[in-house]
Amino acid sequence: MALEQRTARLTILIDPRKKAVFERLCAEEDSTPSQVLRRLVRSYIEERMGKKWTPEESEKSKATRAAR
Repeated sequence: MALEQRTARLTILIDPRKKAVFERLCAEEDSTPSQVLRRLVRSYIEERMGKKWTPEESEKSKATRAAR
């Protein structure tokens, strides 16, 4: 599987208490908050699309939009 390019930034606003708990839980599993959020986003995409997502999916989507 091709590696994903991690160049896009996603900024979210959350309650500071939730952020602190989230960061603590991430640290307990030796993961960064970014790693956990990437997993959550990928799971959400796969759940909504009904199939496994791969980086190639976004390339196909770009090509389809460019052809229009």
